[in-house]
Amino acid sequence: MAEPNFPPLPGFIPLKPCFYQDFEEIPEQHRSMCKKMYHLWMRGVTNFGMAIIWVLMFTPCSYVCWFRPIYKAFKSDSSFNFMIFFFVFMAQVGISVIQSIGIPGWGVCGWLATISFFSYNILIALIMLVPTIMFTAVACLSFIALTRIHNFYRGSGASMTKAQEEWSTGAWKNPHVQAAAQQAAMGAAAGAMQEQYSSPQYNENQM
Repeated sequence: MAEPNFPPLPGFIPLKPCFYQDFEEIPEQHRSMCKKMYHLWMRGVTNFGMAIIWVLMFTPCSYVCWFRPIYKAFKSDSSFNFMIFFFVFMAQVGISVIQSIGIPGWGVCGWLATISFFSYNILIALIMLVPTIMFTAVACLSFIALTRIHNFYRGSGASMTKAQEEWSTGAWKNPHVQAAAQQAAMGAAAGAMQEQYSSPQYNENQM
């Protein structure tokens, strides 16, 4: 019996291959189909591996790369953090839209891929329909959130110039400067309101 050679594992892993695989032992009339099935299986393994990477890496990265910036932006009215959020979150919205569409070669779900599978296997198509609907929902909700935050950003007086100033002065990463700016803004707003609603004072000549 031939020595197992699959899966090919690196030498530092204390495991040995479990199966023997050689396409030359397959009859020639079936060899091409057998290789195609192997490539199909490899694609499934790759997609499964990418799904694991998505969960393990992209989930914490999304927290750090777009949730924390928008958290800081709302906390201290930071234009710089707003810019970071828009840059990263727009990329995520784009990925969600691509996944929901189902462009061939960009994933194994999406409306195009799901609809095409209904003519081959209804069960598989129904399974693919679940992530398709989820990606569509994520894309729609993300676009709505992005639109609302952008409207708030434009109405708050933030700008690219202000973001550049925060970057050059380092105010975007200094909590003391952020707190001082926030207190100054609140004090200015309170003073403006007090001046607006205070009763007018008249001197004797005006009486």
